[in-house]
Amino acid sequence: MKTIDLEPTNSTPAVRFGEDGKLTIIGRSIPEDVMKFYQPLLEWAGELQIKSLMVEINLEYMNSASSKKILYLLKILDANNSIKELTVNWFYEEGDEDALEIGQVFEDLLLKATFRYNQLAEAA
Repeated sequence: MKTIDLEPTNSTPAVRFGEDGKLTIIGRSIPEDVMKFYQPLLEWAGELQIKSLMVEINLEYMNSASSKKILYLLKILDANNSIKELTVNWFYEEGDEDALEIGQVFEDLLLKATFRYNQLAEAA
């Protein structure tokens, strides 16, 4: 199983996947070249061989191009036949109804993923 450990930058999130079966995407996602950043993750998602996967998405901000790629990533994971149990922990800031709504739209577009919504205290 290939692990992933990408450090965050000012425009890209930290991405981690390890032996624990948890994929974490944290930070902000506004890469200049969204394909260059997300393409390796999309390929990885299609090849992943694991029965249970926990995805944690905690993005303070993502642009529309990133939103499309994250949805596509989730769709690939959702369609991956080796993954029998897919749980998405969706984090959003208190009062950020747009971020909550994006998670709910993503949930509606996936077949087997179970979403859990986690409200964070509003940043100071």
